[in-house]
Amino acid sequence: MTMPQVLQQIVTSVMAWEGISQAPHRFGGTEFRIGKVEIGHIHRHGMVDIPFTRAIRDQLLEEGRAVPHHLLPKSGWITFYIREAADAERALWLFRVSYLHKASRRAPELAAAANIEMSAALAQLVLKH
Repeated sequence: MTMPQVLQQIVTSVMAWEGISQAPHRFGGTEFRIGKVEIGHIHRHGMVDIPFTRAIRDQLLEEGRAVPHHLLPKSGWITFYIREAADAERALWLFRVSYLHKASRRAPELAAAANIEMSAALAQLVLKH
């Protein structure tokens, strides 16, 4: 699978989630939002940037699931590099964590409307290193 195909697969998967919209990102690529809140964006060359709280970001870094944001390393943002097709699953996992976190905190009505049971959805987020 080519990099453009891998990136399109990620875009298609994220867009299938309830309440997600996409727009061009100001620095290139595709930005995903739930309502007015960004859950992350993906650049055309395979770099994924996702905002988290500092606590979640620190946990992801400790587990080796992401690296500090390439421009804002002390913020809650993380960066994840897609280098091969197998990285798509890990990128989707990170987007899903962001989506569920933001849906539960900032768009609870959306979570309820989408019939998302947060504890069950979070329990399903098992990803092998």
